[in-house]
Amino acid sequence: MVSPRTLKDVQKLTGCLASLSRFIAKSTDRCLPFFKALKKGKGVEWNEDCEKAFQALKDYIGQAPLLSKPETGETLYMYLSVSEATTSSVLVRQEDGIQKPIYYTTKALLLAETRYSPAEKMALALITAARKLRPYFQAHKIGLSEFDVEYLTRTAIKAQAVADFVAEFTEPSIEVARMMVEQNKKIFKWQLRVDGSSNTHGSGAGVVVSTPEGDSVECALRFDFKATNNQAEYEALIAGLKVCTVLGADEVEIFSDSQVVVNQVLDEYQARDESMITYLELAKELLGRFKEDRIVHVPREEDEQTDALAKLASATINI
Repeated sequence: MVSPRTLKDVQKLTGCLASLSRFIAKSTDRCLPFFKALKKGKGVEWNEDCEKAFQALKDYIGQAPLLSKPETGETLYMYLSVSEATTSSVLVRQEDGIQKPIYYTTKALLLAETRYSPAEKMALALITAARKLRPYFQAHKIGLSEFDVEYLTRTAIKAQAVADFVAEFTEPSIEVARMMVEQNKKIFKWQLRVDGSSNTHGSGAGVVVSTPEGDSVECALRFDFKATNNQAEYEALIAGLKVCTVLGADEVEIFSDSQVVVNQVLDEYQARDESMITYLELAKELLGRFKEDRIVHVPREEDEQTDALAKLASATINI
């Protein structure tokens, strides 16, 4: 398989890897360079990190252990592992003293999740695994008591596949995670807060831009068309990015209470509706004009000013 060169090639690669994630240990970390290459606008930069990750991925797939099928009634084992920016798990079964993998899960932590304590990250890893592995051990309603769950500390590892899974959380991957966390700690000179609102009276957006000098630019925008909630949130983001561009911002940190918009921009969610795809492409094109950007999901109650502007715009005529 030749290395991807175009945007379509990289999108096809990440799509295939998403389908194969259950077969690949720590697939999120392995694919991290590809997602970074897709982040900026419509173009794609296939750099040295992408090529190294691609070759390493091909080597891994060429010798990846076969997944095993569990037998009815047998005891299954789950290994959980967390780092500063990812969580992963592997479900295994034991046969003749050898542990064989059944299913891998992995998750890239969102900004708020990177601030979890180790115990909270471990709980999140278990929740993520439980949701994805429901057919294996949650096919029926179950009740937990203090005697239903048994915790075993890790002893000797009896299978190379599981050993490889654990080993992948040593220094190289932790260093990548540490770099991601350090990037999240960066203080941006320009900040953009956006919110969209749609109701029976109409739809609109609230935009607040904070400049490096401490000034604030506030906008309440009423749309002359009926927009859904998600469309209003995208319109707010796009309008805010245009304002930042006009003001001369070269970097921007964006705060939005829309989980859908934030996660689609971060490539955590996939845009399926045609209008959402168009909005997402435009938003990424605008983000590509900045040297650096970061988008963060915030609860609505933590951004009352922008929320009030959006509601004012959607409920008022001719602001």
